[in-house]
Amino acid sequence: MTHHRDSGAGPPDEYVEAEIHRLLAEDPAVAEQGITVVRRERALMLYGEVESPHRREEILRRVAERFPDVPITSDIGVIRTQAPTQIEQLP
Repeated sequence: MTHHRDSGAGPPDEYVEAEIHRLLAEDPAVAEQGITVVRRERALMLYGEVESPHRREEILRRVAERFPDVPITSDIGVIRTQAPTQIEQLP
């Protein structure tokens, strides 16, 4: 008799994807809604654009902390690598 070992392999992909979206959108330190999570074979691919390399690293760090057993790959680009030359003054 063969036993299938589905249980213990971690949460279903859809759950993990939804949790990553929630983590990125609701975490005040991240508050990022422009990141898409896509299943790629046995890993999850995060892609989108953020405004700094530091922000990208923070997103990846938080996702890795929350889901240490899920392989994550990143295709998150940086929109702007330099600080703006003028500081925007809000009224």
